[in-house]
Amino acid sequence: MKQFLITPAAGKRLIAVGMAHHPAIRRSLKKGMLVIIAGTTNGYIAEEVLRQIGEEGFSREGFHRGITVPPWIERNEMGRTGSEFPGDVVIRDGEWQRGLTIFDVADELGRGDLVLKGANALDFSSGRAAVYIGHPAGGTILSALQAVVGRRTRLIIPVGLEKMVPGDLDEIALKLNSPDAEGPRMLPIPGEVFTEVNAIRLLTGAEAHPVAAGGVCGAEGSVYLLVEGEGAEKIIGAVESEPPYAESFFRDR
Repeated sequence: MKQFLITPAAGKRLIAVGMAHHPAIRRSLKKGMLVIIAGTTNGYIAEEVLRQIGEEGFSREGFHRGITVPPWIERNEMGRTGSEFPGDVVIRDGEWQRGLTIFDVADELGRGDLVLKGANALDFSSGRAAVYIGHPAGGTILSALQAVVGRRTRLIIPVGLEKMVPGDLDEIALKLNSPDAEGPRMLPIPGEVFTEVNAIRLLTGAEAHPVAAGGVCGAEGSVYLLVEGEGAEKIIGAVESEPPYAESFFRDR
């Protein structure tokens, strides 16, 4: 067993590499629609998936609707920084449909299609996640859930271990959604949660366990993982390196 320190950025890249090799992603790239809703973790996933299908021109800059930043960085009323919003990433039958959003294609989604939506809170023990809601009409998640609940579109929730919170997500949501509360609301969502632990399991077969957290000097939000099994050291080293992220290791997996 070995321990590894995973910074938030490395965790996002690890999740992205794992998601790019997820069987549901690969199926949707052959036939169907894949919608990657804008978010910081999903930006890494979009980068990996678009590279996999040979699409160029994507940038993670601006690929979010609301974002958490230090208090000295200004955001607009929608929680965005000043960068231009490029839209979500919509891939239809393996081709990137540039400039579209989840709102443009939600009514077309059905069985066999796939939506990726990030989260703001993670209950790791129960495998559940929840999203902050800032929009008065429920935002992107309610648009996606119409297809998920109404037409059996699959929902995967990529979320880093840095977003683990104590307590029951339903109870937290009840408090945040109360008429007496201020600030963003919250919605626990049904879907397959995919963390760094899932990525390591999918890519190497090893089992990982969060055992400690925290850090300074750029390691804030980091987690320590205790990993049982082979292969994790190579993949974690790969995601911390520059592109092409050890392509020789990932190419045939």
